[in-house]
Amino acid sequence: MLLKLSIRNAALIEQAELSFSGGLNVLSGETGSGKSVILDCIDFVLGAKADRSLIRFGAEECLVRAEFTVNELINSVLSELDIETDEALILSRKLCADGKGTMKINGITVTASMLRRVTSLLVDVHGQSEHFFLLKESNQLQLLDGIGGEAVAQKKEMMRNILSERKEIRRDLELLGGNESERSRRLDILRYQIEEIQRAELKETEEEELTSFHNRYLNAEKILNALSAAREFLLAEEGSIDSLNGARRALSNIIKLENDYAALAERMENAAAELSDIGDAVESMADKLDIDEKEAQRVENRLDEIKTLKKKYGGSVTEILDFYENAQTEYELLSDGAERYEALTAKLEQTEDKLFEACKELTAERKKAADGFTRRVTDELKTLNIPSARFQIEFQEYHRTDVSSANSEGLDSIGFLFSANAGEPLKELSKIISGGEMSRFMLAVKAQLSAVNEIGTYLFDEIDAGIGGKTARVVAEKFCKIAKNVQIIAISHLAQIAAFADKEFLIEKKDVEGRAQTFISEVTGDTRIAEIARLVSGDESNFALKHAEELIKNAETYKNSLL
Repeated sequence: MLLKLSIRNAALIEQAELSFSGGLNVLSGETGSGKSVILDCIDFVLGAKADRSLIRFGAEECLVRAEFTVNELINSVLSELDIETDEALILSRKLCADGKGTMKINGITVTASMLRRVTSLLVDVHGQSEHFFLLKESNQLQLLDGIGGEAVAQKKEMMRNILSERKEIRRDLELLGGNESERSRRLDILRYQIEEIQRAELKETEEEELTSFHNRYLNAEKILNALSAAREFLLAEEGSIDSLNGARRALSNIIKLENDYAALAERMENAAAELSDIGDAVESMADKLDIDEKEAQRVENRLDEIKTLKKKYGGSVTEILDFYENAQTEYELLSDGAERYEALTAKLEQTEDKLFEACKELTAERKKAADGFTRRVTDELKTLNIPSARFQIEFQEYHRTDVSSANSEGLDSIGFLFSANAGEPLKELSKIISGGEMSRFMLAVKAQLSAVNEIGTYLFDEIDAGIGGKTARVVAEKFCKIAKNVQIIAISHLAQIAAFADKEFLIEKKDVEGRAQTFISEVTGDTRIAEIARLVSGDESNFALKHAEELIKNAETYKNSLL
């Protein structure tokens, strides 16, 4: 649950800190005082889209910090994100005037998706415009599966296993090229590709050798000129070799005087021999440079052939040869594929029969969950002063021919149907339910979910809009019952609901030095009685104060009866 909320420079709030309790927390105050800003701040710190209009005018940034208790599910998600936690989870989010901002979990900077992954398990927000969640079919199915619990989860796991088996069979069928005509076309293509590569008789190093020859041919004149110049320097009269031999002869008269002279002369002799070998190599290279035009044309054609094959089958000779091996393997598989194709087709048919049965079993579990859920919600609605309420979950029919489109959710398509008045037919929830009825419908649903939901905090933004009198009292009692299992934070204008609060906060807007500012304070004792009196009649008359005291007393009596 939410323990503390700190706000700085958000809308009209300069600085505020709220410490919430378990049970029912109510925020009350005049219209426009800033109550909804508090829920906006909670939304913001939970990862909602940032809006710079939230920043207080004249401030450079706004900051919201929230502290939650955690459970095993939250701890496991934090562990997956490599975020350490003890008994508390601290979320903080800052938004700057330039649009930049930071999000942190326990001091660790996180992305928006990481933040929402955690916060989706912390708080369930319901406001006047939040009805859309239950109006979406996918959300309705998700909610129903949650109610079905382990029984539905087991059926869905069985579905996933069969779907995995079907996927593998379909993959094997694709490898076989589909039906007989498709397989025949594929074999023709493979045969052509294999024969084309075979005719080329490629060798791994051939392209490098051909490229080297091609480069020599294109640069023959330049190479010949360079070799001739090198030969001249080495082998011509008075060239490098003659010079070395002359130097060695100059030392011949002193080589017996000292070993160093003899060693130097020997080095010169070896160098001259090496230069002589180099000269012979240069001559040999020059002699071999006489390239046959026909051979040059053959090399050019061969390189073009390899280039064409590379465009079709890979970026190198090695890749072309790999393609060739894979094509041969596929060709052999498809050549013997008729019998295997028939076997796999039969296996796919059997698997889809099994899948269809699994879909029906999943539907049966969902219908079982739906029967109990709709009955309980209908009973809740009757206690919420909709005596003729009827609620039903409609399942669309499906057949064996639909099984090809089955996924991990099965084949179910459902719709929430509702009727608030006697004699009126059931219709889609989105088409006939009024604002006040929708608020009570959501409250009835949440009353059923609170005992099984792992989310610890429900936020209600004026869910009591459009109701009053006896119905307001019933809604307050419903809040009280739900708050036994989860924390509720609710904005309310109704005295009947404020009287049931375990903790109440008064939101006030005041002018400070000519500027509007929102202040938040916990109200207790006489201050609380005065605020509830204001909600009763708009003033603090003796009658209103006595009425407020009576409301609080009756609320305490009711809460004690639930212990």
